[in-house]
Amino acid sequence: MVVAIGVATLFVGRFGQQSGNPLFPLTIFFGILALAGAVIALDALWPRKKIDIISAVYLGLLVGVLLTYIFMIALSPLLPSEELPQSALWRDAAQLLLGMVMCYLCVSLLMQTKDDFRFIIPYVEFSKEVKGLKPYVLDTSVVIDGRIADLAQTSILDNQLIMPRFVLAELQAIADSNDKMRRARGRRGLDILNRLRTSEGIDLKIYDREMPDMAGQPVDMKLVLLAKHLEGKIVTGDYNLNKVAKLHNVPVINLNDIANSLKPVYLPGESLTVRVVKPGEEPGQGVGYLDDGTMIVIEQGRDHVGKEVKVSVTSVLQTSAGRMIFGRYTPA
Repeated sequence: MVVAIGVATLFVGRFGQQSGNPLFPLTIFFGILALAGAVIALDALWPRKKIDIISAVYLGLLVGVLLTYIFMIALSPLLPSEELPQSALWRDAAQLLLGMVMCYLCVSLLMQTKDDFRFIIPYVEFSKEVKGLKPYVLDTSVVIDGRIADLAQTSILDNQLIMPRFVLAELQAIADSNDKMRRARGRRGLDILNRLRTSEGIDLKIYDREMPDMAGQPVDMKLVLLAKHLEGKIVTGDYNLNKVAKLHNVPVINLNDIANSLKPVYLPGESLTVRVVKPGEEPGQGVGYLDDGTMIVIEQGRDHVGKEVKVSVTSVLQTSAGRMIFGRYTPA
């Protein structure tokens, strides 16, 4: 608005004295202010800007001036001929108005393209302003698993969730599979994504662009490269992807590790009651499961398949793949 006031004052100084109507200068002044207000009002309908302001203004002004020059060349046949009196004033007026609007729109556009602009011009990088410290890049397994939606809705995750387009394509291919089980898993993953997208307080973004060095790479490697590029973390339940990401020094959040850390802790010597559901691999062993899915290997439990028995915990094995409890059958 300050720039518009300056431009309006300049117009009044040039054109205000050429008309016998005393209201003409005021018309010019408030007309230009109304134009500036309309541009700002239209811009207010766009999403909130999230980019480094100084870089956006600098590049936006450069692009705006360039577009103004190009448009002036294109509009030159429509402007008064240079041979006519006062033609220079009209050309200057058109150039000032066009330059003001184009520069403003270019700056506003750059302020809203904080991530995509890094791919368009790789050597010009604005500071990233994403929700939370680091974005979380989701893989196929964690979306199909579904626990990420429950975890995000607890408000524990304050980071932006990134769903790469190539992962979404893989999920759609699974949902279109001829295999009934794979098709059900794929559709479940799409339902989980829709749940994340519509949930309040969850910032989910579909990431469309791919870097040049992703060409020809498998999906897991693309995830690693994207997470490294965004300086984010991979959220997965895939044991192999977990290992590959750590080899490339990319932080990983394993949902299995989170689930295991929240399970009840059983110490050697504690007793619990469990149902023996099947024989174990070793002679005399039986296998049971807790309500959270933890497997219990029971010594001397083979003869009690189908029964609830009392078990004394002897040891607990904790890995990224899950938790396993070893115990011994205790007669009632």
